[in-house]
Amino acid sequence: MKILVIADEESKILYDYYKPGMLDDIDLILSCGDLHAGYLSFLVTMSHAPVLFVNGNHDHYEADDTGGCICVEDDIYVYQGIRIMGLGGSMRYQPHSDHQYTEKEMNRRIRKLRWKLLRHKGFDILLTHAPAYRLNDMEDLPHRGFEAFRTLMEKYHPKFFIHGHVHANYGNRFKRLDHYQETTVINAYEKYVVEYPD
Repeated sequence: MKILVIADEESKILYDYYKPGMLDDIDLILSCGDLHAGYLSFLVTMSHAPVLFVNGNHDHYEADDTGGCICVEDDIYVYQGIRIMGLGGSMRYQPHSDHQYTEKEMNRRIRKLRWKLLRHKGFDILLTHAPAYRLNDMEDLPHRGFEAFRTLMEKYHPKFFIHGHVHANYGNRFKRLDHYQETTVINAYEKYVVEYPD
């Protein structure tokens, strides 16, 4: 299965210079947030693949803004047998802001998913906006990752952890691919194609 992962910046190749058929071999699209609703709507319209998304720290989607895309925030969504757990947002760096969380708040969100985790016997892909703590994150609070994501990987050993939030133009902190224990870590900035084994 070919999965297109996207985050943070609209790809000019997929949007401005789109050519019919460019997405024909893509089976699933996963958005890690901070993308315009119109961009998500465009991708779900131009491809046969469903678009699943979590919120970035700058997203403010209204109902039906994303035109047929599926929000998997605080949920485990199963697509063709692949269990995808969604936890959007970033570390809280401004009071009362949407989609920003303290470590304690993120742990509370995960605890609320415990019955779904039990029912689905874990998950295969962890889809987030923010990275994990000390795993391709940055030292400043807005771009610091969550320790809770490392704990999830340690406990459930998903095949992939896909995040955004750390941009390629942030300097030498950007890393497209990494590994943590048994999990392949992917920064989805702009676009990247993942081959999910059958």
